[in-house]
Amino acid sequence: MEKKNGKYLTTGEFAKLCKVNKQTLFYYDQIGLLSPILKNEKGYRYYSIHQIELFFVIDLLKDLDMSLNDIQLYMQNKSPERYLTLMYQKKEEIMKKRQEIEMKEKFIEAQIALIEEASHLDFNQVALEPLPEATLYLSKNIENITEEDFVEVVSDFLNELNESHLDTGYPIGVITKREQVLKGEYRNYSYLYIEQPNPKEGYPYFRSVKGNFIIGYHIGDETTIHDTYKRLFLEMERLNVNIGEYVFEEYIYDSVVKNHKEHYVTKIMIQVDPSSSDEL
Repeated sequence: MEKKNGKYLTTGEFAKLCKVNKQTLFYYDQIGLLSPILKNEKGYRYYSIHQIELFFVIDLLKDLDMSLNDIQLYMQNKSPERYLTLMYQKKEEIMKKRQEIEMKEKFIEAQIALIEEASHLDFNQVALEPLPEATLYLSKNIENITEEDFVEVVSDFLNELNESHLDTGYPIGVITKREQVLKGEYRNYSYLYIEQPNPKEGYPYFRSVKGNFIIGYHIGDETTIHDTYKRLFLEMERLNVNIGEYVFEEYIYDSVVKNHKEHYVTKIMIQVDPSSSDEL
C-alpha cells in the first residue's frame, strides 16, 4: 500500500484535520467507533479523507449530548432511514435549546435594564406618577391562606413560569386589594404576579389598570413596611387623593444583589382612585 498517491492520511494528519489529539482517534478505534481504513504490517494506521465527515458527525452528536454508547449503537446498525430519524431528532433538540437560550437572553436583558434603572432612582422620593397598562401573569388567589398553602401556591407559580417559559426576568410582585391595605393587612396579598411585556396566546392574564399611582420605596425587610405605607398615605393626604382598587409591590433590590435584608428595596405602587385624581 502506497501513501504517496495522497489517498490516505496518517493518524497525525487525520487528527490535525479533525482538530483533536491522536489519543482520541486511538480511543475511537479501541471502542469500534471510528477505525482506520487501513493498518499495515508495521502497525501504521491510515485514514481516508472520506472518514472526516464521519468524525464530524460523531463530534456533532457528542456536542448534542449523545453518549458514546448511543453513538456506537447507531454506528453498528447504520441506514439512511435511521440517520434521517436521528437528524430530525437532533434538529428538534437544537430548536428547543435555541428557545431556552433566547428566553435566558431576554431574562438577562430585563435584569440589566431593571438594575440600571434602579441605580438612578431616589429611594427617599414619593411621587404621583402615571403608569401605562401592563399585562401580568397571576398566581392563584392567596388571600387569607395558611403559611403551608402559601408555600404550595408559590411553588406551583414558579413551576408554571418555568414549564411555560413565562419567566421574563421581571421581578415577581404581589397585589394587595384596597380593603386589606386600609385595614393595615399589608402582607395579606391577593396574588403573585410577573409582568409579561410580550404576552403569549392561550394564557389568562390580568391587565393592570393604567392611571395615576403613588410610588414610593421601602428600604428594609417586610416587618417594617407599615412605616413606609404611613409615609405614602401622608403624601396621598397632602395631594388629596384616595387609594384605588389595588396596590402593587415588587422588589428592586433583594437577595440577588444585597446580602442583608435591611438593604432590600421594595417598590410600592398605590393605585389612585380616578375620581380623586381627575382634579390634579
